[in-house]
Amino acid sequence: MTTVQAALWVVVMLVALALVFDFMNGFHDAANSIATVVSTGVLKPGQAVVFAAFFNFVAIFVFHLSVAATVGKGIADPSVIDVHVVFGALIGAITWNVITWYYGIPSSSSHALIGGIVGAVIAKAGAGALVASGIMRTVAFIFVSPFLGFTLGSLMMVAVAWLFRRTRPSNVDGWFRRLQLVSAGAYSLGHGGNDAQKTIGIIWMLLIATGYAAQGDSAPPTWVIIACYAAIALGTMFGGWRIVKTMGQKITKLKPVGGFCAETGGAMTLFLATLLGVPVSTTHTITGAIVGVGSVQRASAVRWGVAGNIVWAWVLTIPASAFVAAVAYWISFTLF
Repeated sequence: MTTVQAALWVVVMLVALALVFDFMNGFHDAANSIATVVSTGVLKPGQAVVFAAFFNFVAIFVFHLSVAATVGKGIADPSVIDVHVVFGALIGAITWNVITWYYGIPSSSSHALIGGIVGAVIAKAGAGALVASGIMRTVAFIFVSPFLGFTLGSLMMVAVAWLFRRTRPSNVDGWFRRLQLVSAGAYSLGHGGNDAQKTIGIIWMLLIATGYAAQGDSAPPTWVIIACYAAIALGTMFGGWRIVKTMGQKITKLKPVGGFCAETGGAMTLFLATLLGVPVSTTHTITGAIVGVGSVQRASAVRWGVAGNIVWAWVLTIPASAFVAAVAYWISFTLF
């Protein structure tokens, strides 16, 4: 095998690894899209994952590639990116995803990937090779997205309670069982639009680094976009059932009206973040919205201990995935 052929096979391997991460992202984050609609009994689990996967893929026609551009060009100096950095970043993110999935912890695949990029880049070239503005925006939204989800979810719950204050509970439940299909579809659309683009961004980063795409290109190749949206949709169809239970029932008990408010607040947050090109965590967003809805009913409706454990996972995600990525970066030199 020639040197050129060997280099091409490394690129192909890393693209495949990125798509595995994308699939795992959908698998891991399926709970974010379907937990509320399943826990309220509006859809059966099998119906819910197909429903969510459809909207994950349809997002390809709705959103511009602003998040992909941030991940591909706005987290680290493109000149330091090579196949070893991309390998380290992906291994760091995948490792953290597997650990949190195994223990049923709804952590952020998005921030695991960002942490992976940060760790691998620092291992190669130091912190100076990171793009401060891109890192700061991403870190800021670790706090902004759950806060927005919390605020919008709780405001939606208050508004709905006021609007339907004279309506019989059975009628309210019937209406919102139907409306929750709309809110769940919107949330799944936002999930696909933001999360698939993160994988598009890292593959774009890889193609630029290896000369298969130009630094000045306004968008990655079409096949990358289609493959990433398809991978996250397939991952969602298989679903991360360990996490569904945590998101749908352990934080707070949800009725259809609460599920609608949480999903709508979360969807609004995701649409805003994607419009701004910020790679946010769908996990952070929907958790904040669910807590907001639960706290409006009464503070004791929220299991704060479970919510606290989730927050600890959020705090650890970037440093843990960064550490694994740095180790994987050095190991990669013995592999290829």
